[in-house]
Amino acid sequence: MMMSRNRRQTSSVGATVLFLSAILMLCAGPGGHAANSNDKYLSPLDVVADESGKTLYIAEKTAGQVAVLDVGSLKVTKTISVPAPPSGLALAPDGSKLYVTGAVPKGRVFVIDTKTGKITKRFRTGYAPNAPVVSPDGKRLYVCNKFNDNVSVLDSSSGKELAKISVRREPVAAAITADGKTLIVANHLPAGATDGDYAAAEVSIIDTITNKVVNSIQLPNGSASLHGIAISPDGKHAYVTHILARYQLPTTQLERGWMNTNALTIIDVPGKKFINTVLLDDVDLGAANPWGVACTADGKYICVTTAGTHELSVIDRAKLHDKVDRAGRGEKVSDATSSADDVPNDLSFLVTLKRRLKLSGNGPRGLAIIGTTAYIAEYFTDSLGVVDINPDVRPNNAKSSPLGAEKAISAVRQGEIHFHDATLCFQKWQSCSSCHPGDARTHALNWDLMNDGLGNPKNTKSLLLAHKTPPSMGLGVRADAETGVRAGIRHIQFAVRPEEDAVAIDEYLKSLKPGPSPRLAKGKLSRSAERGQKVFESAGCTSCHTGELYTDLKKHNLGIGKWLDEGKSFDTPTLIEVWRTAPYLYDGRAATIEDMLSKHNVDDKHGQTSDLTDRQIKDLAEFVMSL
Repeated sequence: MMMSRNRRQTSSVGATVLFLSAILMLCAGPGGHAANSNDKYLSPLDVVADESGKTLYIAEKTAGQVAVLDVGSLKVTKTISVPAPPSGLALAPDGSKLYVTGAVPKGRVFVIDTKTGKITKRFRTGYAPNAPVVSPDGKRLYVCNKFNDNVSVLDSSSGKELAKISVRREPVAAAITADGKTLIVANHLPAGATDGDYAAAEVSIIDTITNKVVNSIQLPNGSASLHGIAISPDGKHAYVTHILARYQLPTTQLERGWMNTNALTIIDVPGKKFINTVLLDDVDLGAANPWGVACTADGKYICVTTAGTHELSVIDRAKLHDKVDRAGRGEKVSDATSSADDVPNDLSFLVTLKRRLKLSGNGPRGLAIIGTTAYIAEYFTDSLGVVDINPDVRPNNAKSSPLGAEKAISAVRQGEIHFHDATLCFQKWQSCSSCHPGDARTHALNWDLMNDGLGNPKNTKSLLLAHKTPPSMGLGVRADAETGVRAGIRHIQFAVRPEEDAVAIDEYLKSLKPGPSPRLAKGKLSRSAERGQKVFESAGCTSCHTGELYTDLKKHNLGIGKWLDEGKSFDTPTLIEVWRTAPYLYDGRAATIEDMLSKHNVDDKHGQTSDLTDRQIKDLAEFVMSL
């Protein structure tokens, strides 16, 4: 619904249209593409093995089903439909139940009887639930509610919510200790303002007795896009996969991980503290977009899927800890490392400790390990990767077992594949999704791109509706999103690609749909947001944020520019799905909308807010966050 620059509609009309869209989205996934029961792709993203090692359960997101696979024959013996896109799996300790999270705004957990393959119960949970974890005694179920920023604690039998634990931002992975006393949760993105010297996502350590966060582990500066977590069999260590962005450097090159490196963080579980972060890349070859992580049952190896380079990294666990410990004692363990602080910058640290096994499928995500064989959900090829990680097996024996019939690739699907594929990038350091994770949204960090000068970093924008809201970039230096996509390929991925690649990426981005705000109450504005809508109009916000997309598609000087951007005009962004795009303003200086309205509104150029009461500010922010 693109409006002309001269066409204006009242914000109330725009809100009405949005509410209808939001109601429709209650039956769809939380952002990304609208759910389609006839979607022809499977999109496997998670896999778990039963205790016998004879059966695998595979979550197939876009197919809306769980596949049951016989390990011996590598054949799918059954598919179980679920009423929402499955986002995570967990087996009860006795194997009798499979818990499946359904990633929709009105989140559900579906309990499947593994003998009959039938859904026996449905539990209510939060917005976009994922990463279910069952307690060792089988009595508790922990579910990460991504867009509520919390973890639900459920009675695993009745589904009754026993507690709700607030965590930092967008929990996406979790693991529990063998004694059931500690739950470790990986938060996807950094929270708070990001214009300072430090910005990174955190890992939350939860005491399951008190149901409270007892420690928030800060990761190295630039850590974002956390995806996987695993606890070692001996319970001593946890391993977290993420990107380690060098966001404070100008984006002038890619060599030696200048922009994005790809990492594994080690956590001391009993001590509940950070140990160190190692890089999965090599000096001249990135290992982009680390995702799933698991240890072999004997504790010898740590395995990490790299979704952007379509590989499995296999790390010698004992040698890893020995080298990390020696660096921590100040020993020189490589040409680049003589202390613990050197480790996260050493691209050669794992060179003799890891093997990178090329997979034959595309987009590896979740994995399960049985003996020395890794089974990997290959998202974009609708396949199960199978590889024996035994170092004595030569050559690499990776193969892909199809989970369904081969299907033609649409332009949208091809664009989605390209968007997540780091093999298109020079030396495979990053994909588009490295900076725009979660269906092309934001990872919250600032980047000093070369399109508008050197020394003026900008916060990463969501690409939702980018093709409907020209111009592009904070200063509007790109005429439209099409231009921005092609410039990104050339100047961020440092690649020359066929025009059809960019066209496909355009189609993927155009297909994205906004998700309804978690602030809505049954698809409608809360009372606070209704009051805020009136303030939105009376404070003059509609003069720039107008129409169905809440933007006039123009640039304005609001007095927010600093340093090299002082006095410059900025593009008016859409407010649709602004609840998902913190921090705010072009340099991420405002942690919340309230901060933007009350602390960073110079001379009331960003709406007449100086005379508003605290309650009016809160109501106004509530309305904006409901869009």
